[in-house]
Amino acid sequence: MLQGKNILLGITGGIAAYKIPLLIRLLKKAGANVQVVMTPAAKDFVTPLTLSTLSGNPVHTGFFNAETGEWNSHVDLGLWADLLLIAPVTANTLAKMANGIADNYLLTVYLSARCAVMLAPAMDLDMYKHPATRENIAKLQLRGHRIIAPGTGELASGLCGEGRMEEPSVMFDIIKDHFGKEKRFDGKKVLISAGPTYEAIDPVRFIGNHSSGKMGVAIAEAFAMQGAEVRLVLGPGSVSVSHPAVAVFPVTTAEEMLDQCRFHFQDADIAVMSAAVADYKPKSVAVNKIKKQADSWSLELERTTDILKTLGQSKHDRQVLVGFALETENGPENAMEKLRTKNLDLIVLNNLNDPGAGFRHDTNKVTIITRNGISTSYSLKTKKETAEDILDAIEKLFPK
Repeated sequence: MLQGKNILLGITGGIAAYKIPLLIRLLKKAGANVQVVMTPAAKDFVTPLTLSTLSGNPVHTGFFNAETGEWNSHVDLGLWADLLLIAPVTANTLAKMANGIADNYLLTVYLSARCAVMLAPAMDLDMYKHPATRENIAKLQLRGHRIIAPGTGELASGLCGEGRMEEPSVMFDIIKDHFGKEKRFDGKKVLISAGPTYEAIDPVRFIGNHSSGKMGVAIAEAFAMQGAEVRLVLGPGSVSVSHPAVAVFPVTTAEEMLDQCRFHFQDADIAVMSAAVADYKPKSVAVNKIKKQADSWSLELERTTDILKTLGQSKHDRQVLVGFALETENGPENAMEKLRTKNLDLIVLNNLNDPGAGFRHDTNKVTIITRNGISTSYSLKTKKETAEDILDAIEKLFPK
């Protein structure tokens, strides 16, 4: 799994830096290419010579190499990596990363990296529990970075508690697991719908909803990172897609979304319909802006075509179809009914009454229900983490 992978290790000024040589040996033995970047303070705890000898590469400690007279490109190094792991990462560096401060070479490399990022904090227990540190960690998690939580044990201060950097063998297993999952949907064609639809009333007004499309985009990018060919049918809004392997098909109305979904569903292996599609649209659309005149005004609506049901009717046995159910009451019952009547394989339920779930949040709290009624509930997580839970559930539907 690690053969030929480019692993970039960042080391900051913490006593736990002495453990990193063991991690380098494990990575090299597994066939990974390893480069190391150190902050100036990190050199007080482990020597560049040791790390260079074990990694087989010069250790990067600054922008300029005095021995060779060469300039070290933080951009090239950031783009080289398949994974950036910063271990140990101190409270100081966490704060700088969370706020985009780049006052040393490692931080400029971090801001240039386009790969997955893992962080292994190490600090005294009171620093780790401080509200500022917790807020910085939460901010970095929202960016999709994985936090390798510290363990509980004896700390350098002599206290005993949470803040001890995870052991190298455990970090090695986490890295292996990351790359083991990376291509688990290799070759699969995946259709995702996301965002709202806008149904025009006149040239100015429309019927819409508060969906941002963040959940669907997170699912699309998670599939792309794991080898899938992804087509994202995206309703109007401000959310953007950063992964180059996601093909985006922008739409505005429910009818436009239906047409795109029906077309791309024909050769899709997996379809995840997370869009919040309007159930009704105006029966007629005014050519000109409707002027404010009467004290009351009636708008006649008609049903839009049910996209999920339409796809379920044409689904063949080798396709996986996943729907979403946003409920405010009787959630499990309504979700199961939707799963059954629309011929779904999975349904993702979330309750608008749960704090942090639903529209416009960067977090979500879901329950995933299978065709045979097995229900799995998850705690409040970032939408990127929720996307991984959804992919895990979908993966189980395919024979090994």
